Amino acid sequence: MNFSIATAALIAIVPAVNALAPVFTPDATAPVFGLPGKPFNTDYMFDPLGLSEDKDYETMKQYREAELQHGRVAMLGALGMLITEEPIEFHPLFESNIKDIGPAIRHLDEVRATTPFFFEILVAAIGGYEFNRALRGWANPGDVLGSGRVFKEGYFPGDVDFDPLRLAPADPDEFYELHTKEINNGRLAMIGWAGMVAQELVNGKEIFVNLGLAENRFDPSSVPIQF
Repeated sequence: MNFSIATAALIAIVPAVNALAPVFTPDATAPVFGLPGKPFNTDYMFDPLGLSEDKDYETMKQYREAELQHGRVAMLGALGMLITEEPIEFHPLFESNIKDIGPAIRHLDEVRATTPFFFEILVAAIGGYEFNRALRGWANPGDVLGSGRVFKEGYFPGDVDFDPLRLAPADPDEFYELHTKEINNGRLAMIGWAGMVAQELVNGKEIFVNLGLAENRFDPSSVPIQF
């Protein structure tokens, strides 16, 4: 159990492939200063709300950092929803892998009931990761309301120097292409995860059950909290 908890906590905070990014030179004439990550392979930048209008390069890097980190969490979250529900039902943090714990929107109830200290471990692990990210990327992370929001010179959004699988290519063009794929997959995951959660909140059924690809074996009376 302890191994499973520690493993899950680490997986929950693992970033993706942005490690040791090559030097990036911003282009003031290009949308969002030429940062990689356009959703379409054209010169058109999709920004219907105008969030990037009249923003300086430092602000756009902050936006990209936030978007990238949320996308990474969403990719892990979407995958986690699917593998812990029918028909896979892999949930090592719970007492029994043969117990059907229903849709992902109910899983935290079960975690708190069977492994109550997991949340404290997870918060500590996330805090450690965020502390390391702040030290690596921010010029003065201790000054939250002032210069602490400014990145270090040469810091590329998402580059937390973590790439155990050596996925990041050394060639700048290949690196930025991989970065574009990562951020676009993250955007898709954020939309997809939100959609899956919304669907489960509507009818309380698991994703593959909704798709007709799995049997609905969930008994709501079996979970710790009833609603």
